[in-house]
Amino acid sequence: MFDFEKLIVYQKTKVYNKSVIEFISFNRLDFTTRDQLKRASLSILLNIAEGTGRHTSPDKKHFYIISRGSVFECAALFDLLKDVQQIPNEKFKEFYAQLHEISRMLSGMIKRYS
Repeated sequence: MFDFEKLIVYQKTKVYNKSVIEFISFNRLDFTTRDQLKRASLSILLNIAEGTGRHTSPDKKHFYIISRGSVFECAALFDLLKDVQQIPNEKFKEFYAQLHEISRMLSGMIKRYS
């Protein structure tokens, strides 16, 4: 088992990504929005993994900061989808809560390496 797989934030992000893939599969989003949401969501997960594999604190912190930026990107995309009524309000709240929790966890990791 890799170290990143042991992290709760990684596990929660993986669950979030599964939900995003399901949402994308069953909803009619334009190609650009669908692609960007998929890429930003995956970026959260992959940057957590990559940061965990780094040896120095500044390197780890860098990847966790990138991961948190991708969280914000996803939140903005879902906010827009809510405004144009392409996501039910309950589903928006679910994604928003997941992203908020992941963001808080990443903030803690970033502070640890400051």
